[in-house]
Amino acid sequence: MVLVVDDEVRILSALQRTLRREGYELLTAETVEQAFGILAERDVDVVMSDHKMPGMTGLQFLAQAAMQRPTARRMIITGWTEEIPEEELRRIGVCALITKPWEDWKLKATLRRALG
Repeated sequence: MVLVVDDEVRILSALQRTLRREGYELLTAETVEQAFGILAERDVDVVMSDHKMPGMTGLQFLAQAAMQRPTARRMIITGWTEEIPEEELRRIGVCALITKPWEDWKLKATLRRALG
């Protein structure tokens, strides 16, 4: 099960279109509050989060999400990769940094590796 968190509905829709034929159960959240609610109720394998969101950054969200679901793989998807320190990614246990706009084949391959 894959949880995708992004405050832009069009991004969530594009990710759903990209991943719908891959066989993943895909859950989406437009806010970190929605995402925390999903994490409280569902056992997810991957949490993929945008970085720049209202309320908290993707890194802050993933750090807290790791406390709720420590075994879930964590990924950041963002157009602002240069703003994210690599040491922070390692500290939080982020396994992949995906750049927006993404290439579908790269996104799918990265997700397969994370779930492998």
